[in-house]
Amino acid sequence: MKNSLLLPLLVATGSMVFSFAPVAEAQRKPTKSSRLAAPADTLTVRGRVTDASTGQGLPGVTVVAKGTSTGTSTSQDGTYALLLPKGCRTVVVSFVGYDPREVKVGSLRTLDVTLTPSVHQLQEVVVSGTAPAHVSQVLSGRVAGVRVTSGSRVRGAKSKKSGARSQSASSIIGQHSFPTPRPVPGAGESYAHVKEDGFHLTTKDPLSTFSIDVDAASYSNVRRFLNQGQLPPPDAVRIEEMLNYFQYDYPQPTGPEPFSVTTELAACPWNPAHQLVHVGLQGKQVATDKLPPANLVFLVDVSGSMDEEDRLPLVQAGLRLLVKELRPQDKVALVVYAGAAGLVLPPTAGDKRNEILRAIDDLRAGGSTAGGAGLRLAYQVARENFTKNGNNRVLLATDGDFNVGEQSDDAMEHLIEQERESGVFLTVLGVGQGNYQDKKMELLADKGNGNYAYLDNLDEARRVLVRQFGGTLFTLAKDVKLQVEFNPARVREYRLIGYENRTLAAEDFNNDRKDAGEMGAGHTVTALYEVVPVGAPTTVDKLKYQPSSNPEKPAPASADVMTVKLRYKEPQGSTSRLFERTLRGPVMPLERASENIRFATAVAQFGMLLRESTHRGTATFASTAQLANEARGKDGEGYRAELVRLIKIADGLQPNTNGYGSR
Repeated sequence: MKNSLLLPLLVATGSMVFSFAPVAEAQRKPTKSSRLAAPADTLTVRGRVTDASTGQGLPGVTVVAKGTSTGTSTSQDGTYALLLPKGCRTVVVSFVGYDPREVKVGSLRTLDVTLTPSVHQLQEVVVSGTAPAHVSQVLSGRVAGVRVTSGSRVRGAKSKKSGARSQSASSIIGQHSFPTPRPVPGAGESYAHVKEDGFHLTTKDPLSTFSIDVDAASYSNVRRFLNQGQLPPPDAVRIEEMLNYFQYDYPQPTGPEPFSVTTELAACPWNPAHQLVHVGLQGKQVATDKLPPANLVFLVDVSGSMDEEDRLPLVQAGLRLLVKELRPQDKVALVVYAGAAGLVLPPTAGDKRNEILRAIDDLRAGGSTAGGAGLRLAYQVARENFTKNGNNRVLLATDGDFNVGEQSDDAMEHLIEQERESGVFLTVLGVGQGNYQDKKMELLADKGNGNYAYLDNLDEARRVLVRQFGGTLFTLAKDVKLQVEFNPARVREYRLIGYENRTLAAEDFNNDRKDAGEMGAGHTVTALYEVVPVGAPTTVDKLKYQPSSNPEKPAPASADVMTVKLRYKEPQGSTSRLFERTLRGPVMPLERASENIRFATAVAQFGMLLRESTHRGTATFASTAQLANEARGKDGEGYRAELVRLIKIADGLQPNTNGYGSR
């Protein structure tokens, strides 16, 4: 079969039949007369939407041409571009937690808008229990190459009335229409229960062992809830994934190891008698042209549940962005699954972009979900085209709603564990809401030697697949484990903040058969411990019948606080390597500590407040927002500013409050 042709696929699903078939080249290339241009009386308006109190750009703001369904949403820095329809010169700008504004454009082509926070609007959301009427499911950021319209499924789909192809988005800047608001998010979604870890006595349990986690799905999912005016379910909040969503200023490795290790000790803001231990890993940065060749298999869920604007069209838009990053030495195949699984595009060189994009554009949703069959076929294609010393990976894009074939978590786990032995890694891209199966997708990524991201908008897809191209798709080290040994002369008790689903037994650290997390090129990993120093009040009463081995006075600052040991394997290796670092020195006041630990502390504190942690102490949303804002540092893409905004939204959504800063 020639790579320039798509493999025709007919899949029968009950009474429905959908197809994936090649489209004649003549249909793809419009003539000069058929190319669409903006009418002379239309106007493209561009600008930036900012927070009136901070001046920061607001991402995901809805900008709509008044009286129409034509609109867009702002990108990460608050910028937007919108082609106004004929005769329309007024835009409506709205966002959860802010007063909406109606602005006349006139003859201007640049229109900057400021929005004022509205506490009352957020309180009304809590009372009603539903998302506000103006909240729409939109693809945040400018839509590149895909136009999503009401009633249309994918770009390039034929019109029911005329049979002509839909207008290409290349002639429409960031334009799409908005579906009706959804029911309360999270109602039918699945999350693994997270039992918060408590304090451990150093004398009885001096070792803390865990697998690293570079996933960031929880943060973008939490952002989705908050942007829709809802607090996330507590189990949707995984603090380690919130910590690892952000990049930190850790030094690049200088030794033979593929990453550096940074440690720091500072005061704890929510309990002044306690301290925080910060551990940071920085993966080696590798230029894109220096990365090994990639053998990628896109595995796309095209079942009926994916037939929503924030699911299959968002996946297609994200994959289109990724295709632009491919090199000639890379290979891409496309597998789909619904009632059955099939190969839509055989392995194709990365520089044959038109063929790859055509296959992506022609996807349509419908039918049931044979997830197990799709995984098997994708791994088979990856194995048959395995690239030695390269990056062999399956990219699974789905809402996780498997209902045909392997359904139980045990069955899916067994399948993935078998397939990972081939040396093929797995990246899971989650989309959608309402029936979103976070629990299943987290499991797949954990067991499949891979990573997991949730795409709540197009900007997140760009962040995961373009900005973090190397970290997402190229493994630097696998089975990375950390083991921290605390010195009882300085630390009476400790607890690891987050990583509850990643803890390991002490003996697992030296067991090379025990699976652990993977780290990509340029990735950072951050962990925080809350520790009770010697001399501080203990969290448990003294034992009556056991002799106390804890010292009553702390050792001098020159004594070790802890030793960090780290094990990892090469991407295709089977034997781990070991290295270690030691932390000693005095505790620093938090305000004098590094920007890294201060911002990480704010993120962890935010997570504890959202989870209503029993260990949150004196933490408030107001103090958390202040701490995060003061530690923003260089924030060129605005992600840290966005965190501050989300903290304020969460505070307004709390019951029994009188607005921001009241808790």
